[in-house]
Amino acid sequence: MEPAMEPVAHPSMEPGFDVVTGGFSYTGRFIARRLLAQERRVRTLVRSPEQPPGTEDIKVDMAPLQFTDRSALVESLRGADVLYNTYWVRFRHGSMSFGEAVANTRTLIGAAAEAGVRKIVHISVSNPSIDSHLDYYAGKARTEEIVRGSGLRWAIVRPTLVFGTGDILVNNIAWLIRRMPIFLIPGLGGYRVQPVAVEDVAEIATWAAEQSDNLIVDAAGPDTVTYGEFVEGIAIAVGRRPRFVYTSPRLTLLAGDVVAWRLRDVMLTKQELQGLMEELLVSHEKPLGTRRMDNWLLTNAETLGRTYASELDRHWR
Repeated sequence: MEPAMEPVAHPSMEPGFDVVTGGFSYTGRFIARRLLAQERRVRTLVRSPEQPPGTEDIKVDMAPLQFTDRSALVESLRGADVLYNTYWVRFRHGSMSFGEAVANTRTLIGAAAEAGVRKIVHISVSNPSIDSHLDYYAGKARTEEIVRGSGLRWAIVRPTLVFGTGDILVNNIAWLIRRMPIFLIPGLGGYRVQPVAVEDVAEIATWAAEQSDNLIVDAAGPDTVTYGEFVEGIAIAVGRRPRFVYTSPRLTLLAGDVVAWRLRDVMLTKQELQGLMEELLVSHEKPLGTRRMDNWLLTNAETLGRTYASELDRHWR
């Protein structure tokens, strides 16, 4: 587990700054960088006191993201203009569940209301639903309800499949392609995905903050491809094509669990695979993202997948 930040007092900032939860995490760091480029003053709420390597350019004020100390959380948000909330969990781990993440989000949004934050920009996911049989998507829908009922101005941004520097999913697919003699594709690989660049997500989030009306908007890229085409594009970029084997979702998950066990990580969850195969990572709106994944792959081909990116190391250890 990451070391907990002590609930120490931090210097107040002048009113009008923005707050990003997880400003050194994947999506959060791109939002923070964009705000800094716009000469905004930024505070990030983080669970670890250590600023990770590769984020030295992000010069922001830091405060603990500590849900058990509501008064400290309120004070860290007091005077803020916009709260960009990227907090969520990818899967159940230890005592943390999707229900716990929903409860933590309720605490955070309540603290923002008490602190007088002007607006919340909440990063959700494409196609959430309270009635979803997938806890991940149902939990995301519940957090959206909390934001809409906060009494504050709000915008909800729903990304599809996010790619970019620091990404785990695309990097680890490339890592497998570089090393394995075969690559398993669940089903026939004909289900669609709609990749969106993390820079586009950040731009859409900051654009949403400037809108006068409350809104829900998808953050989706310009291209929709099948999963088979998605993997093929990564293989072309890294210059290696293992044998693609089309197999059952169950066998794909089992193989992923074996590799993850050796790496002491979680590679792919059943809910993630179900959401992918049910095409929940596809938007039904006109895409607002403009950056094409093929261009990014070719630009980053030399480094993509050279090292494995561990989810547990990044967020839990």
